[in-house]
Amino acid sequence: MEAKARHWYFNKRPKDVIEDDTLILKEEPIPALQDGEILIRTLYMSLDATNRVWMSDWDTYMDPLPTGSRMLGFILGEVAESRNPAFPQGSLVTGLGTWSDWIVTDGEGYAPFPRPEGVPLADAFGILAVAGPTAYVGLLEIGKPKPGDTVVVTAAAGAVGALVGQIAKLQGCRVVGVAGSDDKCRWLTDELGFDAAINYRKEDLLEALKREAPNGIDVQFENVGGEQLDAGLTLMNEGGRVVICGLISTYNSSGPVPGPYMFRNVIMKRLTIQGFVILDYAAHFPEYHAKLVEWMRSGELKYRIHIEDGLENAVDALRLLYTGGNNGKLMVRIGK
Repeated sequence: MEAKARHWYFNKRPKDVIEDDTLILKEEPIPALQDGEILIRTLYMSLDATNRVWMSDWDTYMDPLPTGSRMLGFILGEVAESRNPAFPQGSLVTGLGTWSDWIVTDGEGYAPFPRPEGVPLADAFGILAVAGPTAYVGLLEIGKPKPGDTVVVTAAAGAVGALVGQIAKLQGCRVVGVAGSDDKCRWLTDELGFDAAINYRKEDLLEALKREAPNGIDVQFENVGGEQLDAGLTLMNEGGRVVICGLISTYNSSGPVPGPYMFRNVIMKRLTIQGFVILDYAAHFPEYHAKLVEWMRSGELKYRIHIEDGLENAVDALRLLYTGGNNGKLMVRIGK
């Protein structure tokens, strides 16, 4: 019987939200390996807000995904068969792959993934693949917090935001998180050690930030954009740093997005605003991983992993990112 693989294909560009026919699932034969190729059995797939950006026709940090091509995502897999000595059979690999349960590749764009001792594999991939390095680089290398600084994190209960706040606490900062439910806010303060958390759905965010950041904001770690970015810009201290990691509130917008209205504070407060893409820092991942694993093992870095089962459920799972329906780092488990 011919071996087959399932693949999600990008069918049409969404106007705003991801629709039922934006992606379609197809089954195809697995081709025989050529010299230099490997067959990967996908174990886990990371779902990230930027997946929606790749479906757009925006001018972004990488070429827009062509319609008719396989959907892209960060994956963790096991080498099931190998004709490439750099990737022996049975080894783990990670990289920017396709939404597939089996992948044939020459290995370009993939790297070995060592199993960290004392950390479950799903946790290691969930934190180390994208979210952990993003939090580490964005906060420490771009935000440059100093002890005593006030750091505000939007989407603070998300995969990146939750890590950012905890790393900021390890640097001796006051940390204020912004999230979309009372349960998420309680998790931030009671379990992760944030100094304060604001439910933006229940309070006027600007007034709440004035209360929780009475000495102003030194670092705004921005994952959301829109009104939340404006509120942060309003209260920035002189010489403050604004780290633009994501603008998820705008990703499903079909028209131009206004603002930020308080952009004048870039001048008035001598602010530094910097966006970044974690792929640009891939060469340094081993050093980030070493520090993150150390914090994970010691319990200084807590996290939630939200796993949805089955490649066939990947599209429904991705939608959770844009409704706030996920509870922690969102992944799809494909193989076991």
